Amino acid sequence: MDAIALGPVLLPLPRLYALISALLLLIASAWLLGLPRRRRARWFNGLVIAWIVGARLGHVALNLPAYQADPLTALKLWLPGYHGLFGLLAALAWSAWTLRDRLGVMYRALGLTLGAALVWLGLMSWAPLGSGMTPRQLPELTLENLDGEPVDLAGLTGQRVIVNLWATWCPPCRRELPRLAEADGRDDVTVVVVNQGEDLLPVARYLDAQGLAFSHALLDPRQSLMVASDAPGLPTTLLFDADGRTRERHVGELTQAILDDWLDDGEE
Repeated sequence: MDAIALGPVLLPLPRLYALISALLLLIASAWLLGLPRRRRARWFNGLVIAWIVGARLGHVALNLPAYQADPLTALKLWLPGYHGLFGLLAALAWSAWTLRDRLGVMYRALGLTLGAALVWLGLMSWAPLGSGMTPRQLPELTLENLDGEPVDLAGLTGQRVIVNLWATWCPPCRRELPRLAEADGRDDVTVVVVNQGEDLLPVARYLDAQGLAFSHALLDPRQSLMVASDAPGLPTTLLFDADGRTRERHVGELTQAILDDWLDDGEE
């Protein structure tokens, strides 16, 4: 999932595209539905709520094991984890129910909702604001670990590699580190956490205080990897295959469901 930086805030592009689609739906509904303003507002507000709840519940249902350890994570709506098809079905069901007494209006509302969904899918496919898959492979970059030993990133091939860009001052970075530490215990993946812009002492103190141990905890005081990966902000996580080619890039907090999906794909 890509994102753009608005000052210190990272705005995921799927949510930005969803906002654009919703605004287009709102404008089109004012012109084509012919509903009184109050009823149109009730329909539209309910549709948005139905889409969010349906998309969230659908995602949680399909990734239930990732939420069993901490079910309250499902209520953290700012985290990624929405299934567009379930959201669309919930929005269509809401439109059909709330406009059931006016069939002509209902059919137009269903058509507009489907149209908005197609606009969102088109924006997701086109990704006009996305930076693409950068870098395309493990960068030719040598960084030092916490013991001062050089580590060549491009040489960490032979199995899948997860590279995470983080900092101690970044709350979502701190929340996702335990998940990455757990993944680091697997034999089929190499996890590399690369601190951006900080000195050895605060990084080592934080990892020790949290009881987090990584096979590859690296320092990048000049943020060279952030430049090489064209990351708009922290955290940014990249998945590389065994040949060092980029397979996935996620900007923002890495949830357990996303991490499980990455790891499970490699087992198929």
